[in-house]
Amino acid sequence: MTTPTSERDMKFQGVLFFPVTPFAADGSLDEDRLALHIESGVAAGAGGVFVACGTGEFHALTAEEIERATRVAVGVTAGRVPVLAAAGGPVPAARDQAARIGRAGADGILLLPPYLVSAPQQGLVRYVEEVTDATDLPVVFYQRGTARLTEGTAAAIASLPRVVGLKDGIGDIELMHRVVRAVRAVPGGDRFAFFNGLPTAEMTAPAYRGVGVGLYSSAVFAFAPEIALAFHRALEEGDETVVQTLLDTFYAPLVRLRDEVPGYAVSLVKAGVRIRGLDVGGVRAPLLDPTPEHVARLAELIDHGLEAVTA
Repeated sequence: MTTPTSERDMKFQGVLFFPVTPFAADGSLDEDRLALHIESGVAAGAGGVFVACGTGEFHALTAEEIERATRVAVGVTAGRVPVLAAAGGPVPAARDQAARIGRAGADGILLLPPYLVSAPQQGLVRYVEEVTDATDLPVVFYQRGTARLTEGTAAAIASLPRVVGLKDGIGDIELMHRVVRAVRAVPGGDRFAFFNGLPTAEMTAPAYRGVGVGLYSSAVFAFAPEIALAFHRALEEGDETVVQTLLDTFYAPLVRLRDEVPGYAVSLVKAGVRIRGLDVGGVRAPLLDPTPEHVARLAELIDHGLEAVTA
């Protein structure tokens, strides 16, 4: 048995890296390019690696591919930063994924919501209980889609033995403020981690910081770590000029492009990695790769963002 979560030192800091999952020409998982992608991100200064998660097309991966991707991430990082991988969907599938992630040597699990079905609040607590019972690893629960927590439910989930964090993908700032306050009030709540998990999280990072949520996942880091790190540094140092410049000239136009086609929150990121020189292949169904016009617009945005941070 591993050390109980209550005794773990599961600390997150800096920009959190959600790598894409590279596919070879035949559509299979490309472990070599995944290793290169992750090594590049860690070398650039990632504070943690979340492999085979949303940006990594979790929805399109087999349980065996999740396990393989996790092993690659664990091997490449070699303990330099925490490695988490995703589990989710039906309880039996999520339990199997959690066990595989543990065997692969990960430091923790990002638990996605139940698949499709809506559930009462106590049912969401039960879901987290049943999945976390299958692992000894620390778990971060991802609030999004079919899982919208009240502050009471969030506090109940935060009180479970292996749950160490909550990632928010809903974007209700007022609700998140109440959730943070409720969780901080439970025993050990001061050590609980909160993450802004919205797509292109930098756009809302200042607002989330205002309610006590300083951590966020950066999809941009996957293809332009220079921009993501410059933004994070400016946010931490209170440099409003740089923050607003990057929001206006890079992040806001990126969001407008992202919103033109469903699924671009992932497809554009993968295209960005290809633009920067690593052939990670295309996306799996039901997503579609960006059109040539959209790829050209993305390339132009990346150039503008790089110019802004090197000026």
